[in-house]
Amino acid sequence: MDPLNVGVIGIGHLGSLHAKMYAQISSVNFVGVYDVDLHRAEKLAAEFGIKAFPTLDDLLSQVEAVSIATATQSHYDVAMQVIKRGVHLLIEKPITTTIDQAKALTERAEIKGLKLQVGHIERFNPAILALEPYNITPLFIESHRLAQFNPRGSDVAVVLDLMIHDIDLILSLVKSKVTRIDANGIAVISDTPDIANARLQFENGCVANVTASRISQNKMRKMRLFQRDAYISIDFAQGLSEVFRLVDEQTPNVKSTMMLGKIDQGQHKRIIVYEQPEVQEVNALKYELERFIESIQKNTETPVTGRDGLHALEVAQEILQKIESQKITSA
Repeated sequence: MDPLNVGVIGIGHLGSLHAKMYAQISSVNFVGVYDVDLHRAEKLAAEFGIKAFPTLDDLLSQVEAVSIATATQSHYDVAMQVIKRGVHLLIEKPITTTIDQAKALTERAEIKGLKLQVGHIERFNPAILALEPYNITPLFIESHRLAQFNPRGSDVAVVLDLMIHDIDLILSLVKSKVTRIDANGIAVISDTPDIANARLQFENGCVANVTASRISQNKMRKMRLFQRDAYISIDFAQGLSEVFRLVDEQTPNVKSTMMLGKIDQGQHKRIIVYEQPEVQEVNALKYELERFIESIQKNTETPVTGRDGLHALEVAQEILQKIESQKITSA
């Protein structure tokens, strides 16, 4: 299979990381980059021995797929130009700033037969990959994503900057319709909410309590899942998952790290086991890009589709609307 010609649009912090990963992927031919700051593009291009293109059209004429890592506000316009040129695209999260834009992008890419992947990188975190052998059916979820203030992400509300990672993950795990959203948040440093909390209720009875802050002293990226007979703890920063579950005493092939206790009630005796699922040595961004390229070369669905990105954005925007309505009510 011939290597795919790829490029990167926007080489700020995230775009530079995309470039670094593409340079390491054997299934691609990393052609070059485009950025509105040509000097910055030329500096990066010299580092990787690639070309800095003076215009977006020039880049698109030479590639079959791109990563879009521009500012969120420009995602729609840039992505539409990419789709118009018949180029596959991975677009960083959030997919766009508005739901109408996300719908238009997704529909246009589908009509053109192009692969569109949204950069929800936590789907590829080793801690999440380690849980693939388990039957994840949560009934209650609690997540905390806390960070110190960084002006780089403050062009959008913390819901779109940080919380959307957990929104996407929760939607992928629960696989049920959201029936109710309650939310609160406040702007402290920027003009949009810097700390927010949302409670999501799902049609299947699951409830998720989600907190995100970009004004915290300490960093935290954790999620806890509670389901029938199991509790799962996920630490995204450490790339580590821990599973505490109840199993019948006679259950074969239980690979427990340790047994924590026994429950004698009921017809069958059960034991509480602790497991630390084996974690793959994976660079999440590199793996994300590899899966994107694989979906193009094998003509399979991208692991995080445009529809997934749209769904996460719809929930995030409703959370922002709830926060805004709380402000009006308290005024």
